[in-house]
Amino acid sequence: MAIHLYKTSTPSTRNGAVDSKVKSNPRNHLIYGQHRCGKGRNARGIITAGHRGGGHKRLYRQIDFRWNEKNIYGRIVTIEYDPNRNASICLIHYGDGEKKYILHPRGAIIGDTIVSGTEVPIKMGNALPLSAV
Repeated sequence: MAIHLYKTSTPSTRNGAVDSKVKSNPRNHLIYGQHRCGKGRNARGIITAGHRGGGHKRLYRQIDFRWNEKNIYGRIVTIEYDPNRNASICLIHYGDGEKKYILHPRGAIIGDTIVSGTEVPIKMGNALPLSAV
């Protein structure tokens, strides 16, 4: 993850820096949803809720919260921005060819390996059931 420093061209870009997390475009088979164009309008298109509008298209990323891949090692390929939450997400390539998104574990970097199961070492990014901790 590189940090991009801005050139000072306006007062708002002075001392500005951005942590560039996106390594590639999101995977199409892990994204779904439609553009919501309601923006505070009813079925006739009339604004009924004030101060709502604008915004940007946000498609939902399918996050794997269950970690069903037991004892199969996965490698963190990308760390990406998720527009629907304030946490970053990671794309994981598992050893059996599966690709899934998980929430980014703090401290994990691209290239780390993670695994879930009952007999895995306690390490950043690994998942264990509470009975095995």
